[in-house]
Amino acid sequence: MSDPTFWDNPDKAREISQEATQLKNAVESYKQLVSDIEDANVMLEMAIEEDDSSMESEIKEYVKAIEETVEKQEVLLLLSGEYDANNAILTFHAGAGGTEAQDWCSMLIRMYLRWAEKSGFSIELMDEQPGDEAGTKSSTFLIKGENAFGYLKSEKGVHRLVRISPFDAAARRHTSFAAVDVMPEIDDTVEINIDMKDVQVDTYRASGAGGQHINKTDSAVRMTHKPTGIVVQCQTQRSQMQNREQALRLLRAKLFELELEKQAEIKEQIGGTYQAIEWGSQIRSYVFHPYNLVKDHRTNVETGNVQAVMDGNLDQFIEGFLKKEANLTKPLYSSNRDPIKLRAAKRIRQNKRSCLPAIRFLEEKINDYFKS
Repeated sequence: MSDPTFWDNPDKAREISQEATQLKNAVESYKQLVSDIEDANVMLEMAIEEDDSSMESEIKEYVKAIEETVEKQEVLLLLSGEYDANNAILTFHAGAGGTEAQDWCSMLIRMYLRWAEKSGFSIELMDEQPGDEAGTKSSTFLIKGENAFGYLKSEKGVHRLVRISPFDAAARRHTSFAAVDVMPEIDDTVEINIDMKDVQVDTYRASGAGGQHINKTDSAVRMTHKPTGIVVQCQTQRSQMQNREQALRLLRAKLFELELEKQAEIKEQIGGTYQAIEWGSQIRSYVFHPYNLVKDHRTNVETGNVQAVMDGNLDQFIEGFLKKEANLTKPLYSSNRDPIKLRAAKRIRQNKRSCLPAIRFLEEKINDYFKS
């Protein structure tokens, strides 16, 4: 990279830089794992030397955390799709059912934003339509961070809620639906040709919170792509120019997704078909009554800790889907996968193979000592 001619070929330079970063991250992760295992050994030796059985739970928790780190690194092996590393555009739509469905939509939004925050992603609101009385009719967010789309692509589909409705005076059980759509954000390196002559741009006065400037000027922007009928809108920014830029980003992403969906082979990689927001089409059910259960109908991953899920603990569902997809689709080292990510993936797998025996040996030492 220090070669003066390195950037003469920008595409090749970008590819080499990307590979260097990913391999560096894999190596650094391995060094950290080795250091953690050595620290755990030191803790165990100290406990043996001082005959201190009170350290048992601390050491076991430390080793468990190391194992979880190894498993999370292996999940990265599954994020080898062409656009998995991209930011994700996450859109929510309330199903039929008025206030009940709109409230469920806002609950889903909170759940995913909590997950994004816990996962270290940044969040940008792109568009929002509040519910008539409560909740949200629809919202669009940009989730920024490496592999945001790779993780969130598993969440595309219809989500079903069963609960005692807080909006029903008779306290009856209701079933509500909301849909989640996920698209990769497409940067300028991907060519998406949009002829602005084919785009109808309308401006209007924004609604909802935002201050006098937003609500008293025609700052909101709606774009309609005439050839495809795709409509996008944005009203969250203070100026019409900012909303126009946001709407154009959304339009680029939707046109890109449409192009991919024309190709049956790529269709599965971006999350499958969009289903009706109704009974029988859900990918996951969230049952609050008469029992507590969240179940993914594609993978059969389930948990009774509904509150934890609603607080953003979604990793078990996301990882379950990614592992299932990996088993049903191409082999890990298929020639169709990104060669840069393949080399990083192989490095991560080598890390696991070298670390797991050390972890197992450490666990045996811990069990032998604390049993005696």
